[in-house]
Amino acid sequence: MAEPLKNQYGADVPRAIAAMISKVHPAFNCERFVGDALDGYEALELMPRGKKIAQALRRHLPDDYPRAMAILLDSLDQPHGRDPNLSLASFLYLPHTMFVAQYGLAHFEMSMRAQHALTQRFTAEFSIRPFLEQYPDATLQQLEAWTADPSPHVRRLVSEGTRPRLPWAPRLRQFQADPAPVLALLELLKDDPELYVRRSVANNLNDIGKDHPAVLASTAQAWLKNAPAGRAWIVGHALRSAVKRGERAALKVLGFGNKAQVAVGHIQMTPARAVMGGSVRIGFTLTSTHSHGQRVLVDLAVHYIKASGQASAKVFKLKTLELAPGQTAALAKTLSLAELTTRKHYPGVHRVEVILNGVTQSLGAFELLKP
Repeated sequence: MAEPLKNQYGADVPRAIAAMISKVHPAFNCERFVGDALDGYEALELMPRGKKIAQALRRHLPDDYPRAMAILLDSLDQPHGRDPNLSLASFLYLPHTMFVAQYGLAHFEMSMRAQHALTQRFTAEFSIRPFLEQYPDATLQQLEAWTADPSPHVRRLVSEGTRPRLPWAPRLRQFQADPAPVLALLELLKDDPELYVRRSVANNLNDIGKDHPAVLASTAQAWLKNAPAGRAWIVGHALRSAVKRGERAALKVLGFGNKAQVAVGHIQMTPARAVMGGSVRIGFTLTSTHSHGQRVLVDLAVHYIKASGQASAKVFKLKTLELAPGQTAALAKTLSLAELTTRKHYPGVHRVEVILNGVTQSLGAFELLKP
């Protein structure tokens, strides 16, 4: 099983931050700050650790927020001694963004400047959200200006920070109810030259589609008109969840609005009784029964058993087929049944379905056993 991320965010983090600050603010009491930050630190998960450090910063920096923030910003590029190759290397600045979110709401302009600097080192996608809630008009105006910023990290903040359902963050209920202000920003980023930014735009649209499927479909349709390759990629990525849910409007946008006319055959699940930690291979054929050529979007749904004993479907992308009349295509997927940080396996009968242009058809089931 993968090592918990918090293990890469140990006692060296507050020590590194202390070293950086002391270079620009010699009055900073490193020893007291580190002791304060590490009190109860071991029991905390990753994000609470970042918050704990931010709270310690508040107690050991000057009480005046603008002065404290100026010290933090001056310290950002000071040497700190942490390994830059760690997967969480940029998380060194997580407490800085949490400091802004927790203590900077009364200082809008200063906090915007701070987040502009911080997001180029870590990300301000979490810290920008309290400002969107308290100062929606002013923050949206600032984000609109940032859509033309030279830094792709700043441009990405515009789309990532406004995601209604951003992981690890409270939802932005106002944008779940009315996504129009967010869509206006995404419109300015839909042809961004950086895939890094375009991926964020797609993820934001995907979020919007979970609350407003019709808005997602109409936006996708409009963006596909004379779309360059980068924008077409955004549309496909933004529609991925809607396609997995079998939403007809989304499938129609991608050219899969018609029901697939195919016969499913030669279904095999090997082994029929699989063991946790092993794998199972699912194979089948599709034969076109249409008198003309057709495009078929093929996905696979596996109904995994949960701890409660109930089943929950996980949809896997499989293939897009161009089938001539009478043509047969053989498809297969091997499922790993190894333990993952994102999925724990439980014994029981796992139903399997093929999804053809959004329409499900049973392939049977395999039984998962304890080793």
